[in-house]
Amino acid sequence: MSRQKPLPSPKFAIGNNPERSRTHNRRVVLDVIRQNGPLGRTAIARLAHLSSQAVSNIVSELLDEGLLLECGRLRSGRGQPPVQVMVNPEGGMTIGIEIAADHMVTVLVDLTGRIRANQSIALRDADPEHIVPLLKTEISRICSGIPDASERLLGVGVVMPGPFEIDGMSSVGPTTLPGWSGQDAPALLTAALGIPTLVENDATAAAVGERLHGAAKNLKNYCLIYFGAGLGLGIVSDGHPFRGAFGNAGEIGHFVISPGGRACACGNRGCLERYASLHSLKERLRAAGLTYDIPADFETLVKARHPILQDWITETASHLIPIIGMLENLLDPESIVIGGALPDAILTDLIKALVPLPRSVASRRHRMVPRILPGTGGLLTAALGAAALPLLETMTPKLDTAPA
Repeated sequence: MSRQKPLPSPKFAIGNNPERSRTHNRRVVLDVIRQNGPLGRTAIARLAHLSSQAVSNIVSELLDEGLLLECGRLRSGRGQPPVQVMVNPEGGMTIGIEIAADHMVTVLVDLTGRIRANQSIALRDADPEHIVPLLKTEISRICSGIPDASERLLGVGVVMPGPFEIDGMSSVGPTTLPGWSGQDAPALLTAALGIPTLVENDATAAAVGERLHGAAKNLKNYCLIYFGAGLGLGIVSDGHPFRGAFGNAGEIGHFVISPGGRACACGNRGCLERYASLHSLKERLRAAGLTYDIPADFETLVKARHPILQDWITETASHLIPIIGMLENLLDPESIVIGGALPDAILTDLIKALVPLPRSVASRRHRMVPRILPGTGGLLTAALGAAALPLLETMTPKLDTAPA
């Protein structure tokens, strides 16, 4: 047995002692244990700002429900060492699904966020008529490899590219999904799958995925510049995703950075993602008679320092540099993560090409983290973020609905 470590400063919501706050308090307790466990009940009460009796009751409930496990005792001084509790990895599972214009990624994770299985398939048609039966097949397939996974499923998260429901802005194009305009996707998918299903913008979900699984684990305020087929921005403020009024916050791919420039499927001209996106890179390569679709292909381009790739990196960096300065001045993030489906070798070269960064409010001599961080989720980033959605519903306090 080891001695008790000093407790870290809280990086989560605090509890409320009134009984009417019970659901919120359960989430606070789970969040405290998820971030700092294993912990004893006294330590949980101190970090969560709850009474010892409230924590004891909640922990007992969560143990009975299988969401927590007792894991021995930790020496903390005189007297009987406190019993430690931790999140039970087998207490439940969630599925995350990324639906992109040309592929679908599915991941199965446990309550600690550990990936238990993942799979990816190509898509020829991403409209609802084709996607709904395919989702059922993929969920059944990924659960079949883990005993009792279906019975322990807490929910499904689905992410897809935005923007959603914008008058006059086309939802047809190589970086969007056809046929979803006017659909109540959460209701449609929940009814079809028979499982609670949450739907999110892909960049926002990917930002959540980087917080739970990747580069932003220790950050509460950050942005993720997300390279999917197009380009998006996930914003996390005080540990919670910022979605905007209609779920479209962060649509930087449709910033017009070159008025009268290249035509975009959204109906505008000169949008950022027409120059800085994986689709724009593939488009350039196809124009030269080259087809590259998988990460290994792009690794070959990087090693050869192919001129088309080098030109794309230079142009993309030139457009992103002022965007980064603008985001820093506007949102004051701890850092900006760049990631998503961009192959690691290209991501590394792109981040190098961003130097020197513009002067902004982030230009501080003493920084805890770099201004730019590479994402670590890779091709699974958005799907992991999707899997986190039902996990957050179960385990993370909602600050906007917490009692005063």
